[in-house]
Amino acid sequence: MNILSLKNNISKLAVLSGFIFFTSMTLSAQAPNAATAKLAAEPTYTAENPGWLVNLDEAYAKSKATGKPIMANFTGSDWCGWCKKLTANVFVHDAFKKWAEQNVILLEIDAPRRKYIPESVKSQNAGLQQAFQVQGYPTVWVFNMDKDPKTNQYTIEALGKTGYTATVEEFTTGVEQMIKK
Repeated sequence: MNILSLKNNISKLAVLSGFIFFTSMTLSAQAPNAATAKLAAEPTYTAENPGWLVNLDEAYAKSKATGKPIMANFTGSDWCGWCKKLTANVFVHDAFKKWAEQNVILLEIDAPRRKYIPESVKSQNAGLQQAFQVQGYPTVWVFNMDKDPKTNQYTIEALGKTGYTATVEEFTTGVEQMIKK
């Protein structure tokens, strides 16, 4: 990805973060009973794989607290065959989980076809997919983020991307090379 393209994507992400901020401010301005009732009506949404986050703000906070980059898995968890293979060959193994705990913050960006996903997460994921120009699945981006406290807009330092790899060792070695650059 060239610098101009990355700058365009960063500005798209800035618009996305403004939208997320506006949405969260709108929800917090609603009457407490209405907001509570809406949250109670929605089923809890979690990542396909345990230990992965689904909220960009939460991933950002953990990244800042630990100094680790974010590793975002763009997936179609309920329909993408290569995504399922990547999960089965890499993400579910203890060696990967141990490596990830020490090296990255895991963020799942899912685009399911049959599985429920809340509108707020759907919007977030679509914005990130557009900002990172993800055109196929699985795509895994590794990046650092900063957030402007005045505007609540994110800027991204992309470290690299990968797709399907057959083994934990191959996957983690590739990501480690991205992080070291």
